[in-house]
Amino acid sequence: MKPREVLFILILALLMVPFVANAQQPGKIPRIGYLSQFSGPAGPPSAALKAFLEGLGELGYVEGKNIAIEYRYTEGKNDRLPVLAAELVDLKVELIVTETGGAAVQAKKATQTIPIVMEGSGDAVGQGLVASLAHPGGNVTGLTALSPASAGKRLQLLAEVVPKLTRVGALWGGAGFPVTDRELAETRAAAQPMNVQVSLFEVRSAADLPGAFAEAARQNIQALLLFDMPPLNTSATATQIAELTAQNRMPMMFQVPIFVQAGGLMSYGVKFTDLNRKAATYVDRILKGANPADLPVEQPTKFMLVINMKAAKALNLTIPQSVLSQADQVIE
Repeated sequence: MKPREVLFILILALLMVPFVANAQQPGKIPRIGYLSQFSGPAGPPSAALKAFLEGLGELGYVEGKNIAIEYRYTEGKNDRLPVLAAELVDLKVELIVTETGGAAVQAKKATQTIPIVMEGSGDAVGQGLVASLAHPGGNVTGLTALSPASAGKRLQLLAEVVPKLTRVGALWGGAGFPVTDRELAETRAAAQPMNVQVSLFEVRSAADLPGAFAEAARQNIQALLLFDMPPLNTSATATQIAELTAQNRMPMMFQVPIFVQAGGLMSYGVKFTDLNRKAATYVDRILKGANPADLPVEQPTKFMLVINMKAAKALNLTIPQSVLSQADQVIE
């Protein structure tokens, strides 16, 4: 090989070095935010987070490999939501995943441009998150846990279990909240033909629970419903409520199984882990270029009934076979 040819090859090789180096550098992986009212950074992931990560895994996403996640937890302190949402916006994440409608509201206040995926919301339209479920029209989409039939079904099941039920109490967060307002309307609509009177007991935090139970007992309430109140959906509060129902011999119907697993009587509602897992499909579509404004918000199609037979026995209640046959889980 002639010296001139060797020199040409060396020059060509030097020119190619930057291109080869760039080609070998790992590509930029998408970074998303995860805003939670329940989870905490310590310990194993919550059931909601675990289901969401499983959903991502089913779509080929592996955290730290081809997707990065910035976690922000309120750890039950909901006044932290605006600050944590703002932090995720400042990080310029590509989208924000929220576990609840309340978290989505704060995320939307923090940004109208970064896509927001709800893992579940009580009333996305009523909360001002989307224009409609079919046509969200903004930067928010995902899933809703709202089903018009579920509130009435909870009351119906309670009436089948509690003999001669005429006085029901509802623990709620107070007037002015779209989710609880709608749940109250649906409960009262179901109660009217059943000749059941619904009384309200305001509970803003776990500290209000003993007083609410005492007042319900004073008013001769026969059973209680717990309306949609995410701040109470913790293991510690579930245990507290189970103890109060036992002390007051008060049958109670819940929306989520955590209360029944802690010793409560029954729960009927959406299987939230299905929604958490499904949210991953929205993340995938948005990262691939879909506009959240064009992705319809999905409503639940599956519900689950969980019954605690030990709690029923302690309350001297017999669960009819017509109710047992509908149960997805019976805790002995």
